[in-house]
Amino acid sequence: MTGFLMSTYKRLPVTFERGEGAWLWDTSGRRHLDALSGIAVAGLGHAHPAVQAALCAQAGRLVHTSNVYGIALQEQLGERLCRLADMERAFFCNSGAEANEAAIKLARLHGHARGIAMPKVAVMEGSFHGRTLATLTATGNRKIQAGFEPLVEGFVRVPYGDASALEAIAAGEPDLVAVLVEPIQGEGGINVPPPGYLAALRALCDRQGWLLMLDEIQTGMGRTGRLFACQHEEVLPDVMTLAKGLGNGVPIGACLARGVAAELFGPGSHGSTFGGNPLACSAALAVLDVLATEDLPARAATLGDDLVTLFRHRLQDVAGVVAVRGRGLMIGIELDRPCADLVGQALAEGLLINVTADKVVRLLPPLVFTDEQAQLLVDTLTPLIRHFLHQS
Repeated sequence: MTGFLMSTYKRLPVTFERGEGAWLWDTSGRRHLDALSGIAVAGLGHAHPAVQAALCAQAGRLVHTSNVYGIALQEQLGERLCRLADMERAFFCNSGAEANEAAIKLARLHGHARGIAMPKVAVMEGSFHGRTLATLTATGNRKIQAGFEPLVEGFVRVPYGDASALEAIAAGEPDLVAVLVEPIQGEGGINVPPPGYLAALRALCDRQGWLLMLDEIQTGMGRTGRLFACQHEEVLPDVMTLAKGLGNGVPIGACLARGVAAELFGPGSHGSTFGGNPLACSAALAVLDVLATEDLPARAATLGDDLVTLFRHRLQDVAGVVAVRGRGLMIGIELDRPCADLVGQALAEGLLINVTADKVVRLLPPLVFTDEQAQLLVDTLTPLIRHFLHQS
């Protein structure tokens, strides 16, 4: 019954009541293979025993006190994330959009500290950073922005994957203070930049005195084959934002910073009522434990390569398939036409997928996907794509 809910979602005709690993069961008892992970959230799959145990234990002790007081688990999580990411300070919130809001505020503080009255942030075409007013303005999707004007000032948009394009506008934009970019664009269509792109942005930011701010909300927590996607190029940002897989379904976001960016916030300059509460932090710490002990980032790298190879082989002779691309368990199959109907067709076959950027089938399986489940994904989705392209 949805009559009392605002119409913000075009929901599929299914409701799930329990899950285990990569499987979800709906209210009729039917089992579905989840190749979306709640949009890159349930990286450890559903009902993971370590996360369940951490949540149950913490819920029985203490859920919330507010950030007026010290929170030991938040301090533990902040130290652990900073050491893993080579960062220095952490701010905890409740979502990816909130984490990016914190990053944007850091950029503005950085600009004001440099004497720039109207600081600007460079953002990318095809990007997605959230749905708050600032983050939807930063997002490179006009459909998301439509109807919410006036948008927030202070953003300059440039092509994704082209560091030279950003360098070319530097002289004409003296008020630029930061670059906000996804290591791989997720909502934009699983767009993987050319090798060396992040390193080139890092060098440009160093020359210009800009902050390099990486939105690792979808790419982080092992999804691309490293704990953080920037580690593929050994690039160290000034600011990194995290969410999605960090809590395996428990709402938590983080904004990590180092160097000058780590010292910009002071008491009263930012905050969150719920951010980093004991329950959310206990879940995130359990996630980090499992990622490390089971070496799931390495598993994502291997299985992702296998899936891309399988899909390319099975679809190589299919007219209408533009590309199969991705990194780790972040995979896109681009078609030459809009293909949103594939989502419902896959659901009818017991498979959960997503279509983004109108023409890209997006696959974000949990990092605990087995070889058998990967084969089932390929065996189920390939004929659906073939049939769709033949019929449409």
